[in-house]
Amino acid sequence: MQNDLKTKVIPNGGIMKEKKNVFDFAAQVGLTKQLGGLKTTDELIALCYIDSSCEVLDVGCGVGVTPCYLAKKIGCTVVGVDILDGMIEWSKKQAERQGVTNRTTFRVADAQELPFEDNRFDAVITESVTSLMKDQPKALQEYVRVTKPGGHVGMNESTWLKSSPPPEVVAWWSVEYGGTPQFHTAEDWVRLMKSAGLKQVTDKTYNISFSSGFTDLVNRYGLWEMLKVYGRMFSLYRRSPEYREFLGNVKESGRMPEGTMEYFGYGIYVGQK
Repeated sequence: MQNDLKTKVIPNGGIMKEKKNVFDFAAQVGLTKQLGGLKTTDELIALCYIDSSCEVLDVGCGVGVTPCYLAKKIGCTVVGVDILDGMIEWSKKQAERQGVTNRTTFRVADAQELPFEDNRFDAVITESVTSLMKDQPKALQEYVRVTKPGGHVGMNESTWLKSSPPPEVVAWWSVEYGGTPQFHTAEDWVRLMKSAGLKQVTDKTYNISFSSGFTDLVNRYGLWEMLKVYGRMFSLYRRSPEYREFLGNVKESGRMPEGTMEYFGYGIYVGQK
């Protein structure tokens, strides 16, 4: 059985255990989600002027749905990177299943230290990833560095729709993610993008519709694939004490605090280099 704890070497030569978060479990069952569904991906495609001649980098590609969608719908070349090996393995399988292995490449990489030369990509996109970075300014600088002059950086990111969200709202989302995400208002996301060297930054914010969540997943994955994902989730629940503990912590966090959705949404942010 796979070990449910990650290990990390610490300076004195020892090893300490790190608890997995929601994304580690997602990598085991082959599921990644981004806010807004395929319509937000289509919006990024349009705003970043992605066409069949482009080479695109998808940062935090997850299980490879967006890169394969781009390659199949637009006909462009896509490189997908993710920090988790498991996500990259799912991405490769996704490309084989979609018949786009000739237009997609996947590799493990840290968004804060991208392993690509300067000015390579026509567009860099990322969906629900940058808010999880420890050093967001560094990640944004990397996105810009590898983008060609005149190219675009596009993000779909979790966003505070109002400033100064109540502490209980912030705490609730931290439990949901199983970590410490750094969400921002639209104004702060725009400021971060401009500070990284982007110009003509556009932004659009949206409320979340939970009622369309399952429909969005089926549109992205297909019904049969979603049924297989749920099967893997059930299997993981049976064999992984840590997964059960994680779900227990989410349950113990209680009901969503009143007014949460007044504060939390997502935004589309696109700037030009």
